[in-house]
Amino acid sequence: MTRKLSLAVAVAGASLLAACGASDHEEIQQWMTEQRASIKPQVQPIPEPKRFTPQAYTQESAVEPFSSQKLVVALKRDSQQTGTPSAALLQPELNRRKEPLEAFPLDSMAMVGSLIKQGLPVALVKVDNLLYQVKPGNYLGQNYGRITKVTETEVVLRELVQDAAGEWIERTSTLQLQEKSK
Repeated sequence: MTRKLSLAVAVAGASLLAACGASDHEEIQQWMTEQRASIKPQVQPIPEPKRFTPQAYTQESAVEPFSSQKLVVALKRDSQQTGTPSAALLQPELNRRKEPLEAFPLDSMAMVGSLIKQGLPVALVKVDNLLYQVKPGNYLGQNYGRITKVTETEVVLRELVQDAAGEWIERTSTLQLQEKSK
């Protein structure tokens, strides 16, 4: 009997809870409806966009910033400063005709061999899968690199570079023989 009594109490409690839940739900719905009606959102209008006025491009005649021409203009300006030792170094380089291998950086070149041609040492330099024969007096690289010596294992160059103060100085660089990897 206690079992029937406890079951009856549980059913009665559940029905009381169900009755309370329904009325609470209606009260919440009513409150939400009142709140929606009383609150009006304040939306600020978006400002009108600014009028775009196109500007004429006036730098057509200027030197392109990524052009090698800009470097030439700067070098000529630097070389015109008279009385500086760097101007004496650079002036002959600006007045001569450029050689084809000066268009490539030195690190893109590889010495792949050497030979003696008419009694003079000649190095074989590979650039973009093309072979070039170079000898002392030829130019390599983008730093006015003039070949001073060719041996069986290296090409020695005299380059002109700017130091931290902006002065042009001579620097010695080498292009080593590249052994073919298996």
